[in-house]
Amino acid sequence: MKINNAADFGKAIKERRKKLGYTQKYISEFTGLSISFISDLENGKSTIEIGKALELAKLLGFNINLDER
Repeated sequence: MKINNAADFGKAIKERRKKLGYTQKYISEFTGLSISFISDLENGKSTIEIGKALELAKLLGFNINLDER
């Protein structure tokens, strides 16, 4: 999946979380991230912390690669 913006990233995170059968509450309890942070991320809020977002993506099994255009 090509990610072009925060909304695309959030959509990918949400779809993967649901595919794995995890609730936002479960992820929150497991990682220590707040439910509001997870919700903001999934809804494409562009002011979220990139470090936390990447950690959550890795937890859900995403491999993050940056390729030159």
